[in-house]
Amino acid sequence: MYDYVIVGAGSAGCVLAARLTEDPGTRVLLLEAGPPDDAAEIRIPGVTPTLWQGPLAWDDATIPQPGAAGRRVFWPHGRTLGGSSSINGMVYVRGNRVDYDTWRDVHGCHGWGYADLLPYFRRAEDQQRGESVYHGVGGPLRVEDPRYIHPLSEAWVDAAIAGGVAGNDDFNGATQDGAGLYQVTQRGGRRWSTADGYLRPALRRGNLTVETDALATRVVIEDGRAVGVRYLHRGAEREARAGREVVLCGGAVNSPQLLLLSGVGPAGQLREHGVEVVVDAPRVGDGLHDHPTCFVVWHTPAIPHPLEEATPGNLELWQRERRGPMASHGVEAGGFARSRDGLAAPDLQFGVAGGPPPLPELADPARRSASMIVVALEPRSRGRVSLRSADPRAKAAIDPAYLADEADLDVLVAGVRQAREIAAGQPLAGLVAKEDAPGEGLSDDERLRAWVRGNVTTIFHPTGSCAMGGSDTAVCDPELRVRGVDGLRVVDASVMPAVPRGNTNAPTIAVAERAADLIRGDTPLAPADLEAEPAPVGAS
Repeated sequence: MYDYVIVGAGSAGCVLAARLTEDPGTRVLLLEAGPPDDAAEIRIPGVTPTLWQGPLAWDDATIPQPGAAGRRVFWPHGRTLGGSSSINGMVYVRGNRVDYDTWRDVHGCHGWGYADLLPYFRRAEDQQRGESVYHGVGGPLRVEDPRYIHPLSEAWVDAAIAGGVAGNDDFNGATQDGAGLYQVTQRGGRRWSTADGYLRPALRRGNLTVETDALATRVVIEDGRAVGVRYLHRGAEREARAGREVVLCGGAVNSPQLLLLSGVGPAGQLREHGVEVVVDAPRVGDGLHDHPTCFVVWHTPAIPHPLEEATPGNLELWQRERRGPMASHGVEAGGFARSRDGLAAPDLQFGVAGGPPPLPELADPARRSASMIVVALEPRSRGRVSLRSADPRAKAAIDPAYLADEADLDVLVAGVRQAREIAAGQPLAGLVAKEDAPGEGLSDDERLRAWVRGNVTTIFHPTGSCAMGGSDTAVCDPELRVRGVDGLRVVDASVMPAVPRGNTNAPTIAVAERAADLIRGDTPLAPADLEAEPAPVGAS
C-alpha cells in the first residue's frame, strides 16, 4: 500500500514525486510507461530532434485535420523518465501574466492568477543570472543562458531590433514583447530535465518507488473513490493501491485517455467502446488545443547545415567543455509580437533555427537553410481526445482541430508577413537568399492562407483536455480534483484551461509545484506583490 500513486513520470510527475516524498512518512509509487532516461543522447542538446521518434517518445499523430488540408500531424511527446522535458527543445518561457489572470478571472480558477503562480515559478528555478523579483535561485530546475549562439540567431535579433522591434533580454520578466535570446533548461551545456532536477535527488529517499515500462490501464474506483491503479509491467498485470490519492500526470493525451478507460467520461462514448460508466463526465477529453505553427524557410548558402556541424570534433568539444554547436538547443533566438493593435498581450511567437525545420516532411533536410518558426499563441480552435478502443495499448484519437476557427489562420498569415519583414532587414538579409517556403512568388492573402493550411504543424504544446475551472462542468476543480471521483487528481498540461503564451514546460512544472502544496494540505505560497511592478506593454 502506498499513500500516493502517480501515473506518469514526466515534467509534472517528477515534481510531485520529489515534493511529496519530502515527508519521510509518505510512501509514493511513480509509474512510467516508457524506459529509464539512461540514453546518452538525452543529455546532448544538439541531437534533440533525433529523440522524437523511437523508444523515448509516444509515436502519436492527429486524426486527419480538415483545417490543415486533411493532413495528419505528427505529435511527439516524451515517454521516459522526465517525459517531454527529456526530449523537448529546452526553451524556458513561462507565458504572459495575462494568461494566468485569465485562468483566474475568466475560467474561475481561484488561486491560479499570475501573482499566485509567480512564487512557484521562483521556487522551481535555479536561475544562472541570480535572484530577482521574477526569478529564483536554489530550486531544482536549472535555467541558463545558451552556451552556443548560431550566427543566424544573432543576425535575426539584430534585424528585428533594426526594424523597430524592442530588444528583450528576459521574456520571463516584466514584459514579454520583443526580440532576444531564449534561456534554456540546461546545466553547464547539457539538458536538465525534471528527472535530473527533481527525481534523481528524490530517489535517494527510501519512500519513493519508481517503476518504468509500466503502462497504466485503469484507475481502480470503488464506491466513488480512486483507490489504486492497474497497470501492465513488462507484460504482467499488476495493481497498486493508494491510501490517499491517485494522481494522473500523463499529459494532454494520456491523462484523458486513462480517465476514459476508467469509466470517467462522456457516457455515450464509453458505452460505444464497452467501458462501464462510472461517472458521466461529458467534458473529459474536450477542450484539447495546441499552438498552431508554421515554418518560413530561406536558403542560406553560406551558413553550414546542422548536419555539417555534427562532427566528431564538435561532439568531442561538447563532451570536453559542454560548448560548441552540440550545446545548441536549435532555437536560440526569437521573440513575441502582436498581429494587430489593441491586444492585451502578444499573440505571436517567433523562433529562428539555423537549419531546415526539424520535421522532415516540411523541408529538404540536407539543404542549407534558415527556418523562422511562427506560432499563434492564443488559439481559438478546440478539439478533443477520444477513445479508439477499450484496449489501453491502443492509441487515442487526437483531434486538436487545427485552424477550425479562421481567426487562428489570420494570426499565422500575419506572422508570416512579419517574419518576411524581419528577414528583409540587415544583417539577416545578407545571409538569406531565396525564400524556399512559402516562396517568393506567394504573397496574396488567399494563396498564403492555403499554404498555411497545407503546412501548419505542432510546436508540441497540447493542453486543455482535462481543464480545471470554477464551473461544475469542468473536468477538474481549481484544486485539480476530478469532479465526481474522490481521491483522484490530474496534474499536467491537460488541466490548463487556456494554453499559455509560450512554451509549456515551465508552466507545467509550476502547476505541479502548486499542486504539491494542495495535495499535502500546505498553505499555498503567498502571492507575489506586483503592485510596484510595471504592467506588460499594451495591457489594458
